[in-house]
Amino acid sequence: MATTRFGAGRKDSLQILGVPIDRVTMAEALSSIEAFVWSGKPHLVITADANAILIARGDPEFRALITNAGLVTPDGTGVVWAARRMGQPLPERVSGVDLLDRVCALSADKGYRLFFLGGQVGVAELAAEKLRLKHPGCNIVGTRHGFFPAESDEVVAREVAESKPDILFVGLGMPRQEKFIAATTEIVGAKVSVGVGGSFDVFSGKTKRAPNVFQRLQMEWLWRLMLDPSKMKKVKRLPKFIYLVWRDGR
Repeated sequence: MATTRFGAGRKDSLQILGVPIDRVTMAEALSSIEAFVWSGKPHLVITADANAILIARGDPEFRALITNAGLVTPDGTGVVWAARRMGQPLPERVSGVDLLDRVCALSADKGYRLFFLGGQVGVAELAAEKLRLKHPGCNIVGTRHGFFPAESDEVVAREVAESKPDILFVGLGMPRQEKFIAATTEIVGAKVSVGVGGSFDVFSGKTKRAPNVFQRLQMEWLWRLMLDPSKMKKVKRLPKFIYLVWRDGR
């Protein structure tokens, strides 16, 4: 994976528990992605929440990917809270779900070629169908489910490459999706690759997004837990994150 970051026009970043998070708005993130596409070089975009930061602390390979990514957006209430706690408030949250939606709108306007990789069989395809309806003209050139072992990464990458995507969205879960991107970027040839976790589930309708009131209160995590108690393991990590940020800022 290319180690190019956003360059001279890039916003400043802040360090949360030693992990860089870019201080960008959604509009700035989209502008960066467009610049990456036009650069003709591969760039990794990571949407980082509190869980990503905790994973990076214990996974040197993933931490290096975050450090060298073209863009690391603040995704999650924990990250927003931590920045505020540090006295460096972020302009806004830039989530993977919202970023995917906005890039689809850009594709409809400018023709960027998109590929969706991830989710259960049929989920990425259904998400693509619904996003094409929401954004007429959205140029989604291919989809594929994410049920394959790491040993098949190159085979899958060559399959994706046949569609010649400008932007690849990968929903394999973190850090699997970022490691897949790093290992196969030269094969796929996309200018931008973005890890989007369970975003395909949301747009396919498999998972319902939190109502606006939960989003405004920054409590989407609670809604997801109510719908899927199996996410408790991830939610249980949040107190650890809060403690580490509190200890780091004493």
